[in-house]
Amino acid sequence: MLKAVIIDDEQNNIDNLSILLAQYCPEVKVTATALNANNGKEIILKLKPDIVFLDIQMPGETGFDLLKSLPDHFFEIIFVTAFDKYGIQAVKFAAIDYLLKPINIEELKESVHKAVLKRDSQKQNLQLNNFLELLKQQQQKEEHRIALPTGKEIRFVKTQDIYHCESSNNYTNFFIVNGEKLLVSKPIYEFEELLKEYGFIRCHQSHLVNKRYIKSWIKDEGGYLLLEDQSQIPVSKQKKGLLKQLL
Repeated sequence: MLKAVIIDDEQNNIDNLSILLAQYCPEVKVTATALNANNGKEIILKLKPDIVFLDIQMPGETGFDLLKSLPDHFFEIIFVTAFDKYGIQAVKFAAIDYLLKPINIEELKESVHKAVLKRDSQKQNLQLNNFLELLKQQQQKEEHRIALPTGKEIRFVKTQDIYHCESSNNYTNFFIVNGEKLLVSKPIYEFEELLKEYGFIRCHQSHLVNKRYIKSWIKDEGGYLLLEDQSQIPVSKQKKGLLKQLL
């Protein structure tokens, strides 16, 4: 049985989630709830829960503010929120689970299941630590690390250390500057939006390239990009105009 805390500024949302957890996730017991970040912090420090269900947008301090104020993060986090573009982008970048309101029961069960597995395998929540580092305004983008879930682990890789990404059906291969290749169980289009602010260009349906490693644009044979590691990345006709503008 895992202890859970729910923090949301609307009581009806707390009541609804509590009912769903009791009905569909019997391995989770809601031990306390809070309507704001201050009370939520007190409860977390006192009860030391295994899982925290946390709303992002709340009056006063946000859910992000709450997390940044805690000295340690020995719990799994599941954000429960209405759609918030900035917040969800950061959450996805760190590969942290989130649920959109109204809550989908199957997504809730899946998020709880993953949280249970992660609690069994580690004490410190490395994904949450990485997420909080991303939120620090003083941190330069070159230092940001993206969480990449592979078959055996979750790898945290600096965006500047990624040469390029290549689609493999519903998976994506990440080619790293140290020669590694990581197979990630997500399609390439999910990473296009996350990485475009870090200098990555979708030059082809199957390829996403870090422009810092583009050595030259070869226009023979239909056109391709030559990277510093000698990789040859095709350029589609539809992307030529965009690529020229971005370079």
